[in-house]
Amino acid sequence: MAKLKRLGILTGGGDCPGLNPVIRAVVRKACSEGIEVVGIKNGWKGLLEQDTMPLDINSVSGILPRGGTILGTSRTNPYKIEGGSKKAIGNLKKLNLDALIACGGEDTLGVASKFNKEKLNIVGVPKTIDNDLSCTDFTFGFDTAVNIATEAIDRLHTTAESHHRIMVAEVMGRHAGWIAVYAGMAGGADVILIPEIPIDINEVCDILNKRHKRGKGFSIVVVAEGAMFKKGDAVTQEKELDAFGHVRLGGIGQMLGERIEKETGFETRVTVLGHIQRGGTPTAFDRVLGTRFGVKAVEMAMEGKFGMMAGLSGNNIVAVPLEKAVGKLKTVDMDLYKIAEIFFG
Repeated sequence: MAKLKRLGILTGGGDCPGLNPVIRAVVRKACSEGIEVVGIKNGWKGLLEQDTMPLDINSVSGILPRGGTILGTSRTNPYKIEGGSKKAIGNLKKLNLDALIACGGEDTLGVASKFNKEKLNIVGVPKTIDNDLSCTDFTFGFDTAVNIATEAIDRLHTTAESHHRIMVAEVMGRHAGWIAVYAGMAGGADVILIPEIPIDINEVCDILNKRHKRGKGFSIVVVAEGAMFKKGDAVTQEKELDAFGHVRLGGIGQMLGERIEKETGFETRVTVLGHIQRGGTPTAFDRVLGTRFGVKAVEMAMEGKFGMMAGLSGNNIVAVPLEKAVGKLKTVDMDLYKIAEIFFG
């Protein structure tokens, strides 16, 4: 392979704490190797519109502790736009990029995998607070989201105890309940409900009733936004699909709270954390993980390891196939959930 001279980077899908550390690491590593870096704004949308910005050491100075992404993001899917994929491929060539680093979750990296099959030089970096990408033990953004959710649960404890209420906390997690399980365990939740296991409202109320009979006048229930009742569909805010075929989730917490109050008679309040989990400064863990992923991505591009994604395996950053990483969602480890169940009620 010829020497890498010009490298592009984009961030797509939902924003995530840790993206700026990745961008910073890519630029610092590339510049140290004499490689020019071009930032593509707003994900795949920016590639379609050739909306770019030059990135150098000065432009990434001070962004390490910042949440979000200085490049902006979107949920644009070139393969859902007539002629979009051909236009994106053509624009990539017009920009004279030797390789492209795509930072994103299953959707953004799914597009990257398709482009790689069309002979484009693509390297992936896994980004999702849901921690549901395969081939990596953790994704950056997850640790930050868990810490935010855990702090919220801690705060709900005090008001729940004061008012003798049941508090339902709805956290993010479309198809996988990693945030709910980790934050629920860390926050001492009495019930944790996840997309992987349909909600049995009778079982939930039985746990809460037994807890109250033991003299506990309050309880904390954590539910992932994608959790569903038995024989039910996901609770959504609207029926329209986005460019990747997803509905906008939201409302399971409120529905669950109403059912609990009706069945148990206990006063119940609902808190939806929503985008609070995705905002703000990344934790030290996510800053370091994002930095390691960024450096690895540049090294992979320099070595010609295209169609690959940087992944965390144990304490090592390794190259894994993009196609395999997006081929199957990583759902909650049931052994971990069984540990959480020990503390239910």
